[in-house]
Amino acid sequence: MAASTTGGAPSGAWRRVPAVLVLIGVPLALVGGLASCVASETGHLPGDSMERVWDTPYDRTAAGYGNAAWALGDTVVRSRFDAVTAFDAGTGERRWEYAVPGRAEICATGNAADSVVLVGLTEGKGCATVAAIDLEDGRELWRTGRRPGSAAPKDGSGSDTVAAGAGLAVVLDEDERRDEEPAEGARPVIPGDQALRAFDLRTGAPRWKAAVPEGCLPRRVAVAPQQVLAVLGCGTEAKLAAFDPADGRERWTVPLDARRPVAADSFTSFLSAEPTVLKVQEPVGHGVHAYFAFGQDGRRQGKIDVTGDEAAVADGKLFAAGHGVVAYDLVSGDEVWSSDSLGTWRGVTGMHAGGGRVTVFTRSRKGLDELYVYDSATGGTVDERTFSRDTDDGNAELAGLFRHDDLLIAVRWGDGSRRPFSAYRTW
Repeated sequence: MAASTTGGAPSGAWRRVPAVLVLIGVPLALVGGLASCVASETGHLPGDSMERVWDTPYDRTAAGYGNAAWALGDTVVRSRFDAVTAFDAGTGERRWEYAVPGRAEICATGNAADSVVLVGLTEGKGCATVAAIDLEDGRELWRTGRRPGSAAPKDGSGSDTVAAGAGLAVVLDEDERRDEEPAEGARPVIPGDQALRAFDLRTGAPRWKAAVPEGCLPRRVAVAPQQVLAVLGCGTEAKLAAFDPADGRERWTVPLDARRPVAADSFTSFLSAEPTVLKVQEPVGHGVHAYFAFGQDGRRQGKIDVTGDEAAVADGKLFAAGHGVVAYDLVSGDEVWSSDSLGTWRGVTGMHAGGGRVTVFTRSRKGLDELYVYDSATGGTVDERTFSRDTDDGNAELAGLFRHDDLLIAVRWGDGSRRPFSAYRTW
């Protein structure tokens, strides 16, 4: 019987079609999967990547001092030894620049408050001038003198010597013998109750001199919303004091560590004014190297050993990052959670905490830059992405990380740094 000629291809041909499709489809799937892996690995896979949105223009190489950065609404501001420059946070376009007058240089920087920042200026005679800069337009609002210490301003000694907040500009005058071994019976060059002065933040009008306890000298200063804080050197021991922002009256003074006195010549810095968190490192190898948290009444709360290079305070916790992120409760000092997604082959290069999220930029041993976002309460991973371009711009480590709307803005300064800011977003 003859084969039918009314139904198209023979049945054997139809049976071979699936096999042909498999032979074609498997290689295509492998190629597609490999391409997706490569795109994801290099930050070019939509939905899994970070793109660079804008860069500020290249800048001249900065010195190792006078460097700081602030975020204010839709503006990001960068300080270097010879200028303060503001950029639009949405586009990266330059808005204004405050050029340091004459041959002066910026030797100290403070925090930003109420659209004002304080900077210390030197003309080769120590960090002897304080200027208030309006961050809205770069105008110098006022300036005043201060007594500098004997240390050169280029060694970073200007840290925490000026602070802004609660409508005040607080200036720390230094004893020129503060870092010397005191001779028996010798009195300080500057009395403690003359060393901490407050001014009106916008006008520079004098407000008060703090009532520092007898026998103590202030070493670091910060301003919280409801009190002025200072680390004091009281003989051989470091203490923390709070003053009334209205008149400078002493509210309380407490030892940094109730169990064992902390050496007066320890390195201290304010990681946060409110809540109050101090970073403390004693000068001896077996000394304390930790964060100390305090309540508004001066009561000692958690003590957290320093781990990693990055730390931030937000949402009632301290977040420390190195090869991962660890969250600590400020009141107890206990660990709340730790991330295990980074492993020892990745290091954190920048961190931002706030708004219920902890965001970190990382770099792997392969040189790949990645983004990790964690829930600040639980440590659960919220997002993971890969950057299409190195976040260090190939010439400098990150110095900070800001968030503006849907953008993450990387801060750079130091030797080799040429772009002050770059902005990234997910895509």
